[in-house]
Amino acid sequence: MATASVAFKSREDHRKQLELEEARKAGLAPAEVDEDGKEINPHIPQYMSSAPWYLNAERPSLKHQRKWKSDPNYTKSWYDRGAKTFQADKFRKGACENCGAMTHNSKSCMERPRKIGAKWTSKSIAPDEKIETFELDYDGKRDRWNGYDAATYAQVIERYEARDDARKKYLTEQQLKQLEEKNNKQNKEGGDSDEEDFEDALKVDEAKVDESKQMDFAKVEKRVRTTGGGSTGTVRNLRIREDTAKYLLNLDVDSAYYDPKTRSMREDPLPDMDPNEKFYIGDNQNRLSGQALEFKQLNIHAWEAFDKGHDIHMQAAPSQAELLHKNYKINKEKLKGQTKESIMEKYGNAAAEEALPRELLLGQSEREIEYDRAGRIIKGQEVSLPRSKYEEDIFINNHACVWGSWWKDHQWGYKCCKQTIRNSYCTGSAGIEAAEAAADLMRANIARKEAAEETPAPLEEKRLATWGTEVPDDLVLDEKKLTEALKKEDQRRREEKDERKRKYNVKWNDEVTPEDMEAYRMKRIHHDDPMKDFL
Repeated sequence: MATASVAFKSREDHRKQLELEEARKAGLAPAEVDEDGKEINPHIPQYMSSAPWYLNAERPSLKHQRKWKSDPNYTKSWYDRGAKTFQADKFRKGACENCGAMTHNSKSCMERPRKIGAKWTSKSIAPDEKIETFELDYDGKRDRWNGYDAATYAQVIERYEARDDARKKYLTEQQLKQLEEKNNKQNKEGGDSDEEDFEDALKVDEAKVDESKQMDFAKVEKRVRTTGGGSTGTVRNLRIREDTAKYLLNLDVDSAYYDPKTRSMREDPLPDMDPNEKFYIGDNQNRLSGQALEFKQLNIHAWEAFDKGHDIHMQAAPSQAELLHKNYKINKEKLKGQTKESIMEKYGNAAAEEALPRELLLGQSEREIEYDRAGRIIKGQEVSLPRSKYEEDIFINNHACVWGSWWKDHQWGYKCCKQTIRNSYCTGSAGIEAAEAAADLMRANIARKEAAEETPAPLEEKRLATWGTEVPDDLVLDEKKLTEALKKEDQRRREEKDERKRKYNVKWNDEVTPEDMEAYRMKRIHHDDPMKDFL
């Protein structure tokens, strides 16, 4: 099948070629051989085995399917790490100002910054690094083991061998220890059965011991995000399927809060339930016991030491903080012992002369702690309040209380002197009495002033006429007559609009009263009034 670019074939030659290919596929004829003498698989399709016409292939071959263009510049070598070339005796122009090497500048220098650089001292000039450039091919750029030294794997083998030796040594020590304990026993009752049990106990399963000595024996490997379905990751603290989730213990909305991000529930979800029947009482139980309590004490010590001027930080240098805390406890115990010894030297030790009572020897006290059947504390152990890193109970200006200990009339103040000015000086009970006397005097003055004020006489309301230009001063309008005049004016205006309502014999009274004039003025329409259309 892998034929060259042949010329025109007749129908008979083409039929023979097809028969030959079928025989080769069936195994009846030998396979075709290429230029290098290698057999060509007859099942390769023709569009793959046929070489392009521009290659001018005379014999069948599969070279056109391989990478026939090779670049001689590609290499598989790697950088010579740590190699140096030349070391100068004095500083050269254009070199690094810090170390004096010519292969880099001061910005990219990896040496420790000197107090005075090599540019000014011309001493301890660093040698020039060996700069190499490689032109890697496609596979060389993606080769993760390129430059790997296989000799470094011997360190891994040595570490595993040392671990196995330590395990064997530990097993031997345990067996010798058990043999010594057996020889020291005086009771030989049931000797045969005891010897058989002891021999079975000496057969320690090395696999179990290995698992118990491993740090991460509780890890469960899980595949997540790999080419085969996930990447290998570590999953810890897996619960069994029969366990109930924390957030399902109490479905009440107002129950303990569950944080889904950290999967934590600090408070007790079932506070009213019998503690003997509960298996989970919240994550806060772990914060008040074990290493969590020691870590809290370590933080408090770091805060107090920082406030006193020590350069200590729990997050920046945890090892330093732990070492200082350890030294602090040792010094504290020493100081306590010295104080105890000095007191005993001065006053004597009456406790050493007589035997202590049995109650004191057993360490009994009046403090009562109640436990359940499982050994958990039900009540009696008080929760320690966390201390603040800020200063507390600091009294200024001779005050006996802190600012904010007193509240009155929407103002904070000091309880000791009842002052609402923060920077004021404490006056004590004398200041309180003076303030109360001043307040009583002010209230008495206000009451005296209110009593001295005369009540103004009520003014008589007079409604003066406003319809004329010359109005007498003593003219007073009657309210009833004014109301009647306003009604008459309204009736007169309606009659003027509708002539049909006018009677034949009309008696007209020409007498006009002041009330009639006032009604006419009030009902009159002013053409300049902007609200005339709404009247």
